[in-house]
Amino acid sequence: MGIDWYDMIARRNGGYRGRAVCTVVGRSAEEVFEERLVEMLPRYHSVLDAGCGHGEFTLRMSRHAEKIIGFDNSAEMIRISQSLLESSGTRNVEFVFATTKTQMPFQDGQFDLIYDRRGPTSILEHPRILASGGTIFGIHTDVTHVRRRLSEIGYMNVEIEEYNEAIMYFPNAHEFALNLSDTPGNPDYTLPEMKGELEARIRENQIDGQLGVREHKYIWKAMKA
Repeated sequence: MGIDWYDMIARRNGGYRGRAVCTVVGRSAEEVFEERLVEMLPRYHSVLDAGCGHGEFTLRMSRHAEKIIGFDNSAEMIRISQSLLESSGTRNVEFVFATTKTQMPFQDGQFDLIYDRRGPTSILEHPRILASGGTIFGIHTDVTHVRRRLSEIGYMNVEIEEYNEAIMYFPNAHEFALNLSDTPGNPDYTLPEMKGELEARIRENQIDGQLGVREHKYIWKAMKA
């Protein structure tokens, strides 16, 4: 999955946001992550949002923080986030175009909190920008790489929690197709040529006779030694 996909999503959806209508039943890991982050933010002075997308979440979190810098490797996402920042009048947020595949444009130990809300897990490859005793906090669908790198880098107090309680129910096939199409790396399931594959996915995602997808995400947290 390349940067072109995220640039396309930014242009098509107006940012890294879903278009589908659905009903969420059960305690969502996304809710837990946001609640915990809101509680954490006032305790830190310099915060990095790793993979900030179009910046809407960053701006919302800025109400609880002293300073947040958000970066993303999609130029289109950063363009939208800059526009939202200017119109919001927020003073404690900065957006930066950057990628974890190169040297990050930040100083050693610049941040005492890095949060990664479905952003690049490769942020773990840049421990130098996190201060000693600082915290890294994230939520993802797969933490195989995260678990291994946290161990290799020598982070302390590693916590990994699994969540699979919440279910997204979709009212019809079209809304389900929109959700699939907005999932990173997926093709556009709303196209006529995807009808067969969409029908197969619908058959695979029946929960108690309804069209639904069970959430399966991990919330993880660790401290740099």
